[in-house]
Amino acid sequence: MAKTAIITDTDASLPLEVARKHNIVQVPILVQFGEESFKAVYDIDDAETFARIDRTGKLPTTSAPSPGQFLEAYKTAFAQGYEAVLCITVSGEISATYTAALNAAALMPDRNITVIDSQSLSMGQGLMVLAAAEALEENDSKEKAIAAVESIRERTHLFAALSTLKYLAMSGRVGHLAAGLANLLDVKPILAIRNGRLDMLERVRTQKKAWERTIHLTVEKAAGSQIEKMAIIHVNARQDAQRLEGLLREFLPCPDEILYAELTPGLSVHSGAGLVGVVSVIRH
Repeated sequence: MAKTAIITDTDASLPLEVARKHNIVQVPILVQFGEESFKAVYDIDDAETFARIDRTGKLPTTSAPSPGQFLEAYKTAFAQGYEAVLCITVSGEISATYTAALNAAALMPDRNITVIDSQSLSMGQGLMVLAAAEALEENDSKEKAIAAVESIRERTHLFAALSTLKYLAMSGRVGHLAAGLANLLDVKPILAIRNGRLDMLERVRTQKKAWERTIHLTVEKAAGSQIEKMAIIHVNARQDAQRLEGLLREFLPCPDEILYAELTPGLSVHSGAGLVGVVSVIRH
């Protein structure tokens, strides 16, 4: 059975210690502040990203890893004795990362490389990556690891609440006037993964109602089923994330272990600070 390496990108939101524990390689999304370029997660985290944004009043740009970065990761894996690579990327609907990973694989046609579009992001993607790694740790084949990814992909739900439209306004995604009125009225968007994108599902008034709605949507998806895995994602809002976990446990039979993860700069610059959300994998 081929020894298989797991490769992903930093939009998977996997904490570095978790990735290291499972020998997962994360190819970094690039974050550009003017002339300065940083590797998401490795060089810059959410806290530093938003400290810079608030200091300068400007958002950075982000870019997908190049095919060359993926090629280097593949070559390193084979040099380390791996016989196959399984690469799971952020949704191709929101990033060129999937295409870059495919293009890199095409440069090594004689090698056993499989690239999968997670059709998700953040810990929606991260939980698929972990499922693949755990399958391989159980000495399952690469094919079974792929099957685990595809199974998780079909059963994963992500809901999140934004705390402000300030950063979306800065990015031009909503008009400044609309953002100002929304903040005045305390309107909080609810986000969800739909067709590979993180889209606005609905809007509610007040942070309390946003959290209640996020929990209610998660409860609806889990109705009559068991939650197999769960993660809480946040942007500079660890205490809020902990409070959300407490509320979730009041309404749902949650797994004993819930993984906490920062959204990471490749994604958080588009959502803004204060986002809190929940990712659940439902066992039907």
